[in-house]
Amino acid sequence: MQQRFSNHLKITFLGTGTSIGVPVITCDCPVCTSANPKDKRFRTSIMIEVNGVTVVVDCGPDFRIQMLRENVMNLDAVLFTHEHRDHIAGLDDVRAFNYVLNKKIDIFGTPQVMEAIHVEFPYIFSTTRYFGAPQLNIHPIDLNPFQVKGLEFIPIRVFHDKLPVTGYRIGDFTYITDASFIAEEELEKIKGSRVIVLNALRNSKHISHFSVAEAVEILTKLEPEAAYLTHLSHFVGLHEDVNCRLPDFIQLAYDGLVLELL
Repeated sequence: MQQRFSNHLKITFLGTGTSIGVPVITCDCPVCTSANPKDKRFRTSIMIEVNGVTVVVDCGPDFRIQMLRENVMNLDAVLFTHEHRDHIAGLDDVRAFNYVLNKKIDIFGTPQVMEAIHVEFPYIFSTTRYFGAPQLNIHPIDLNPFQVKGLEFIPIRVFHDKLPVTGYRIGDFTYITDASFIAEEELEKIKGSRVIVLNALRNSKHISHFSVAEAVEILTKLEPEAAYLTHLSHFVGLHEDVNCRLPDFIQLAYDGLVLELL
């Protein structure tokens, strides 16, 4: 499904689920047993394509399957929001792009994220090169705007309980996941975005994620043309049922959803 806005961005939702995905192993709830493909969610990630440049935000454990499902033939960079495994565990599979494209892949994240990647994938950084290791160009970032192949990204600092997480704005599009708090000065960076993606873990309050009601309240205040909720657990409910209860400009994202800002 494609929904059109205006600009030159194509955003593909590679995954819209939590750290354990949906369906959840051993769960027989109505969401986990649903036949609707929109109720089946890989770990949260998006792909941004613009002017021939392809950027993925986070590469979790489902990264390989997501790339195959979308038939992705090019990758220029991976942007990381934070260092939890459901957002970094697929990094090893970047090496397929190294082989085929014969280039290193740029990765961007805070020094804290880069340190975690160093711990999780020590062979990538070995002084004696291991042939099977991904080949990467490491780019630590802070809260200043940075460029990927000429595209400007604005980092947005949010908090996942006490853990700093980086959201990203490119043009009129803002993407934020794994947040439970956004300071007013960071909300100012988001204002004016025509499309906003925000996490909403479940209906009840959670220490490190916005609930659906909290996300709706923030999005109503920001007034984008359209908004999508991601990082959804099975506790949110059935996709079609929840969508009927949301404000008109807000929808649940789902795996494979494509937005085009033409």
